[in-house]
Amino acid sequence: MGDTKRADFYDGPAHDYLRYWDGRDYEHAAERIALERLLTGEHFAHAVDVGGGYGRLSVLLHRYADRVTLAEPSRRQLDIAADVHPELETVQAQAADLPFADGSVDLVTMIRVMHHLPDPTAELAEIARVLDPVGAAVVEVANLGHFRNRLRHLGRGIPSEPVDIRSPENRHDDEIPFVNHNLDTVTRQLNDAGLRVERVLSVSNFRSATLKRVVPHRVLVRMEEMAQVWLASLRFGPSIFLLLRKR
Repeated sequence: MGDTKRADFYDGPAHDYLRYWDGRDYEHAAERIALERLLTGEHFAHAVDVGGGYGRLSVLLHRYADRVTLAEPSRRQLDIAADVHPELETVQAQAADLPFADGSVDLVTMIRVMHHLPDPTAELAEIARVLDPVGAAVVEVANLGHFRNRLRHLGRGIPSEPVDIRSPENRHDDEIPFVNHNLDTVTRQLNDAGLRVERVLSVSNFRSATLKRVVPHRVLVRMEEMAQVWLASLRFGPSIFLLLRKR
């Protein structure tokens, strides 16, 4: 999350991000599967989870890195992390201003942050700056071109610019943005930042209240596990995970 307004949103009492994940076991499992698939066989000295909230996925990085730092702008989320994941190192930091030296981090993850960034240019450049030349980054993108949206835009094409998905009554300057991105646009932004896409996964492919209600969790997760690679070339899901390297 890239500015004070976004940090304040997650500091406020109206937003309980820990409780937000109640009932989202499928989405959490889908994201764990994607991270594990992209990182299996890798090992890193220092991993930094940018904008990782209370460390929901940061703790998974201990399997792949000797040292894990949660870099999060919200003081409240860091306090929760200290309670529920005391093994994590934490630092209060904006995604566009990370307190790490150039090339000093060999794994950077940024999950569920891009949807708060209508213009992620500064954040992507910062990832490239701190990333070791032979390191890796995993960035998740809220996918504007997911299957259902392609049906809605049939004959018109997917907009190239980010689209704010908030309802009109919630679109105020003092409210946090929620945007979906065109993946072609993001790929160009990554290239401009000096990052190249090495692998793509389609994630949360069966994100549906109806499916979660009628399909047993373990079956839905198994379906997700099988679909992430198969549906990647179709950019099917609402969430796309990108494994990145420096160009």
